[in-house]
Amino acid sequence: MTLDDLQRGQSATITAVDWSMLAPDEAKRLRALGLDEGAEVSLAHAGVFGGRDPLAIVIGRMTVAMRRNHARAMAIRVEQA
Repeated sequence: MTLDDLQRGQSATITAVDWSMLAPDEAKRLRALGLDEGAEVSLAHAGVFGGRDPLAIVIGRMTVAMRRNHARAMAIRVEQA
């Protein structure tokens, strides 16, 4: 399962990131925001048109807007309630 499969309100842990799927500057920005292996995230919102872009990902106390194709590079483990 990847981060773009996460449902609104679900929590997950990022287990792996395929950095080769991202441009180097995009990968650097996402790492700087804490979106790396081991990060606990949840989906706050997904866009309503077309490809449902952008995604609003909550990490810690911050919400980050992310394109769905970037989220597809991140494997996750969903937290069970």
